[in-house]
Order: sequence, then structure tokens, then C-alpha cells
Amino acid sequence: MGQTPFYTDGLRFSCQRCSRCCRHTPGYVFLSHKDVDRMSGGLGMEPQTFLAQYTREVAIGPMKRVSLREKENIDCIFWEGDGCSVYENRPLQCRSFPFWSSCLSTKESWDGFSAGCPGIGKGELHSRETIEQWLRLRLAEGLIES
Repeated sequence: MGQTPFYTDGLRFSCQRCSRCCRHTPGYVFLSHKDVDRMSGGLGMEPQTFLAQYTREVAIGPMKRVSLREKENIDCIFWEGDGCSVYENRPLQCRSFPFWSSCLSTKESWDGFSAGCPGIGKGELHSRETIEQWLRLRLAEGLIES
């Protein structure tokens, strides 16, 4: 039987729309095939065209993953004006933040992420069940790797 997670009573998070997760800091937004289909469809383009125009391959150890590109100023390629230009079709990684395995591995990890995100610890209480649904969805969708 596994260890009880620190979030067994749920965690509070409400996006403050500060855009810190989208701008001013380099990072990766790894994509699944479902993400590519959803985003390319929303933009009215073929998946291969979307991949060529908006993504890059990133070496992670011996494998490569597909990530969204960044602008020269390191903002997300889809950041425009006051927000995400593909918000309705944004990738699972964006939709599920901060309920990522890296954020939830320990209480210290969660607290570390809260230092950079003003929405962590505030607002809506997300149940353990909801949090674990996000984690399962990530595993089920997988990531594009080569």
C-alpha cells in the first residue's frame, strides 16, 4: 500500500492570471498527440504544419520531446497582449498546472512552486480525487517522444 500524499485533504489553487507561468522565464511546454490535434485544429491548420511552426525538439537525457517554442523574449509563443491566444485549446500541461507530479512529489516541492505562483494556496479547494485525475490524465495522454 502506498504512502498517503500530503494533499490528502486537497489543495487550494486559483489562477491569479499573473502570467508568470507563461512569460519571463524559460521553460518547456511538452505536448501530447492530443495537444497537437486540439491546438492545430483550433488554429485551422494541419498537425504537421503546426509542429513545424510552433514547436521544437528538446533533448531530455537519451530521448527527445516536443515542446512549444518561445519568443525571443522567452514568453510562450502563444502569449499575446493580455493572455493566451489559444486558451480554449491550450495544452494539458497548461490546463493542469499546478497539479503536476513535479509539484506534488513532496510538500516541500509544492511550497517551492508556491514561491513563484501567487495562486497556489489561495482560492478554490481542489480535492485529492481531482488532483489525482489530473495526474492520471497526464499519464494516459503521454508525451510525444523520439
